[in-house]
Amino acid sequence: MVIKVFLASSSGSTAIKKKQQDVVGFLEALKVDYTQLDIACNEENRMWMRQNVPVDKKPTNGIPLPPQIFNEDSYCGDYDTFFDAKEDNSVYAFLGLPPPPGSKEAEQAAKVLGVENGTPAEEPKADGSVDASAEVPVEERNGDAHGEEEQAADEEEVEGEGEGGEEEDVADEETAGDEALAEEEEEAVEETDEANAQEEDEQEEADEDREEEELRQLEDEEEEEEEEEEEDMEETQEEEAE
Repeated sequence: MVIKVFLASSSGSTAIKKKQQDVVGFLEALKVDYTQLDIACNEENRMWMRQNVPVDKKPTNGIPLPPQIFNEDSYCGDYDTFFDAKEDNSVYAFLGLPPPPGSKEAEQAAKVLGVENGTPAEEPKADGSVDASAEVPVEERNGDAHGEEEQAADEEEVEGEGEGGEEEDVADEETAGDEALAEEEEEAVEETDEANAQEEDEQEEADEDREEEELRQLEDEEEEEEEEEEEDMEETQEEEAE
């Protein structure tokens, strides 16, 4: 099985270049065999990529942007789904490849399989015997003497709780203050992450629009070249006829 990564070598979009580098760099780090197929310099590669990306996976304009990843002819996904798989330690499953033994993904799959299969519970002893650790202490068989000891222990415990009550209240107040501070910090971090994510989304949309415009310009240039070639050929034929 060969992993195919469709990319644009001459893309003017910084976001697309970064995504392509992330995918290729991570595959090389995992030592996964893959093939790069350029859609900027090879019209056949570009048409094959567009035709084989599933309709439900294409953007609203119908033009999928690189990088796009395939396993042979089977579609794996784009950069976003690849990134999600990387975060979940499931890249090999995303690529349709078995994880190598000892990898995090293999260990995670083994744990999931173990949870699904379950573990056998311990069965009770057939003779109904009780472990030595569960035997009744001698003191409990001494009747009143044991009862007096328990009462004295309870009184000491109540006195200890009275002395430590104030300390526990102070500790609870400090804990509540720390939790409130942690919540405020977490909210601030979430707001910052949301703002950064929104800015990245806007940048990606702008880059995608620029990439689409470049692709359209490239197609227009190719059409103009073909028309010029046809005109030159017609002029040559006319001159030869004369």
